[in-house]
Amino acid sequence: MDNSSKKNVLKDLSTIGISDVVGMGMAAVFWFFIASQIEVEEYGELHFFIAIASFAFIVALIGTQNVITVLTAKNIKIESTLFILSLIFGGIATVIVFIFSERIDVGLLVIGFIINDLAIAYLIGKKKFSSYGRSIIIQKVLAVGLGLVFYYSFGVDGIIPALVISYIHFSIFIYRGIKNSRFNFEIIKSNSSFIINNWTLNLLGVSRHHLDKIILVPILGFTVMGNYALALQFWAVLVVFSNVFFKYILTYDSNSVPNKKLKFIAILISIGLAVSGMLIPPIIIPIFFEKYTEAIIAIQIISLGIIPQVIDKIYLSKYLSSQKSKMVLVSRAVSAATLIGGILSLGQVYGITGIAISFVLSLTIQTCIMAYANFRKID
Repeated sequence: MDNSSKKNVLKDLSTIGISDVVGMGMAAVFWFFIASQIEVEEYGELHFFIAIASFAFIVALIGTQNVITVLTAKNIKIESTLFILSLIFGGIATVIVFIFSERIDVGLLVIGFIINDLAIAYLIGKKKFSSYGRSIIIQKVLAVGLGLVFYYSFGVDGIIPALVISYIHFSIFIYRGIKNSRFNFEIIKSNSSFIINNWTLNLLGVSRHHLDKIILVPILGFTVMGNYALALQFWAVLVVFSNVFFKYILTYDSNSVPNKKLKFIAILISIGLAVSGMLIPPIIIPIFFEKYTEAIIAIQIISLGIIPQVIDKIYLSKYLSSQKSKMVLVSRAVSAATLIGGILSLGQVYGITGIAISFVLSLTIQTCIMAYANFRKID
């Protein structure tokens, strides 16, 4: 790799990284602030409704972010077809969620999530990292700004409508994707295996990240949900690095650029992040979140998961860039089953501590399966 290429790599990575870190920082401060202002039960209920919208969004999303990123990077004109299908199913999901939750804002959040995910995939696949960076920052500014205005105007119930509005500007990229490529169902058919596997993969992923919350509430209630939600907010801060890292290496793995040194450095960084996640929470939780002291041990345990998370991203990028997702699917299925099983067993016995143990255990098992498949060269 010559000096010019290295400069471009650094520029692209920093563009993604800075926008994601700044955006995450704004979102984290907002959610931490909201947590400090409302009761634990209210915080749990808010995230319960967001989890419902998130689950519905993944079910409806035909054009998953990884599929669009990989195929767009390979210059396969599939955007219009996947965008249109995803929006149609998203509309159906919106109606179902509205009926289930009896809240139109929760239903509309499904569409907001879909527009956001499709647009991000389109921008990254096209390597339009500057547009990606600006769009992410705009969304976070809108979410935080409107979130605070709506919170002080309407209370907790104003937060979800603010989130819905914050995604509107992403619709311009959906329009461009539909305009610049024609609807072609034959492309869907020729890539159906990859698309279906990734849809199932996302569905299993959402079982880890959102279905667990939906299951948790009827069993352990909104108080445990509130503490768990705060622990996951700390986790969201920790995983920003792995998410930036994955978005970057996926586009280059898709073009057979390995970036081995960067991957090794990423693992070292993950170890440092895990240590920080163990040491910082006991200091700041009692000061800023005195209602959430039960979350301290959970945050410390969950922080350890960042190490297998980063390693898993390396294997995930390798498999997806080759359009091989069978073993990825297997690893996610086992991981989701482990987490949900842990909530139903360890969660009921040890509460939030048991849930945190299940969380890390599921990530570790997921990564071990990916590592084994890679070692044995199983597709």
